[in-house]
Amino acid sequence: MSLVSALIYRRRSAMLGRLVQEVLALYGVEVPAAVEVGPGLRVFHRGFGTVIHPLTTIGANVTLYNGVTLGRADPWVPQAASAMDRIVVEDGVCLCAGAKVVCKQGVLTIGRGTVVGANAVLTTSTGPDEIWAGVPARRIGYRNSAAGAQHGEGAPEPGRARAGRQPSRMVDPPGS
Repeated sequence: MSLVSALIYRRRSAMLGRLVQEVLALYGVEVPAAVEVGPGLRVFHRGFGTVIHPLTTIGANVTLYNGVTLGRADPWVPQAASAMDRIVVEDGVCLCAGAKVVCKQGVLTIGRGTVVGANAVLTTSTGPDEIWAGVPARRIGYRNSAAGAQHGEGAPEPGRARAGRQPSRMVDPPGS
């Protein structure tokens, strides 16, 4: 467990809570005491620039990279008047570096096992085991062929890329 992950779990301590919040702030991490965090949270690169809204629930075995933001899409509106209810990050989700998850209204749920790519801006709920990327984020695939098959997308044949994608080619560096 990283130092930042350990501090996040200790931020609710009656005696050390305020001190822990200040240490997290030195790392550029804002995780209010109201955020519910499940076991197995992994925070990479010390979570620099990570900001999580108080009305967020984080499931078990979630991975956060630096620069992740989970928040409201209407920060100029007072909290009480916001249409956002909550953000739910289910078990096994991976939020890559710079991912922004902004909830416009109601509950935004990131489905179990979903990956949100680097610098993606996610504004809608996702299903399980999906891969989202882009601005605004859109589903670009599934983490495993079983999830894709449930949605009518089979795995590509061995040695063949999906339509619109080129197969990756390994190239030897010059002089080798």
